[in-house]
Amino acid sequence: MPKLDLFQFTPFRINRLAAEISAALSSEYRDRYGIDIPEWRVLATLGFRQEPCTAQYVVDCTRTHKSTISRAVTNLLRQRIVERVENEQDRREFALQLTAKGTALYEEMIPRMLRREQDILSCLSARDRKSLDAMLGKLERSLDLVQGKIPQASRKAGN
Repeated sequence: MPKLDLFQFTPFRINRLAAEISAALSSEYRDRYGIDIPEWRVLATLGFRQEPCTAQYVVDCTRTHKSTISRAVTNLLRQRIVERVENEQDRREFALQLTAKGTALYEEMIPRMLRREQDILSCLSARDRKSLDAMLGKLERSLDLVQGKIPQASRKAGN
């Protein structure tokens, strides 16, 4: 029976890298802004979009458990970083968007996060970074992961 070398097993390697990179970035926004990882994911998803979106969209994009995103949204609502807006097509459903305070926070944080990303990737050449980006894109597409576009189900729901 073949043995599995965990340190050569691609899913483990990707997960371990993701955990370390996430921890490196989270120390920046946790210490400076008091934001945790799920709150950062909500903030980053909403800040990237031009229009409001549902918490379910954030769940789908970030692959974070629904209850974790729900708690993050509750905390961000309490801090007035995020606000609810009615879905015009379905009054029972609320979408989320950044408040003015949330937008200012996002705009302050993003340059810092991009610099940290560059620090983390500095061990790679420009060509390596481009190749890594292309490979990650292929893996994401093969797993049908949301890549910044609105999922078909959300479009139908008017989001």
